[in-house]
Amino acid sequence: MTTLPPLRDVISAHGLAARKGLGQHFLLDLNLTAKIARLTGAGGGDTVLEVGPGPGGLTRALLDTGADVFAIERDARVMPILEEMRAAHDGRLAWAEADALRADEPTLLCGAPAVIASNLPYNISTELLVKWLTARPRWWSRMVLMFQREVGDRILAGPGGKTYGRLSVISQAASRPSLGFHLPARAFTPPPKVDSSVLVFEATPLPDTLPALERITQAAFSQRRKMVRSSLKPVFDEGLAEALDAADIAETARAETVSVAQFCRLAAHLDARDRPGPASPAGKKP
Repeated sequence: MTTLPPLRDVISAHGLAARKGLGQHFLLDLNLTAKIARLTGAGGGDTVLEVGPGPGGLTRALLDTGADVFAIERDARVMPILEEMRAAHDGRLAWAEADALRADEPTLLCGAPAVIASNLPYNISTELLVKWLTARPRWWSRMVLMFQREVGDRILAGPGGKTYGRLSVISQAASRPSLGFHLPARAFTPPPKVDSSVLVFEATPLPDTLPALERITQAAFSQRRKMVRSSLKPVFDEGLAEALDAADIAETARAETVSVAQFCRLAAHLDARDRPGPASPAGKKP
């Protein structure tokens, strides 16, 4: 294995000034990148997907676990840096120059199950998270992702507070999220205006009713100050009262007070109502 130069030297040699349009904030503290890598639980024989490796601080830490790493990166300036890391780690790094929002990860990974680890670009972090949470079939076992702290708080929030919303419900219904640790803004180059949080998402069985849950939460939280009997009426039409009763939700409740479990029961009711029934035998009325 070849010894790689310090990250600041890599940035200087390749002219890798952070670009605001790509949401780039580089994490250069190798103690912190190693801490993130440990949270993945990855080791020899595992595959880790990383989005936005930049100068490669986290990439190095992931490779040091013994895992194979596949990176998705839009910034062409990073490609020579990735090539240097690949050569230094016996070819255990591969990558695609692509937009992660449009990437077909199972195809890029050749069907291999993966762990996801990323210092996510802030401007696409929630969109990527929802993409991965709702992907079917589920191709990842764990995600270790960095967000703005405010976004991390929303993901982990419980009902009853202002931070609880659609992202909280989808994240907790489709995975088991937990806090890894917080990072101050000064840990990054250049420092963002906000602190960050590293979250760990454990894969759980993907509910068949997830599409229904997305519809319900979109309607409920787009008008979160309204009672659910008003905000959900366009989704359920005339069957709303029955659906709310089945989910044990008061008609006067507001979205921010409805638990994840209640939303899931509501989604199950909608899914059962809308799912096509068995075909009737030929010649007989249903």
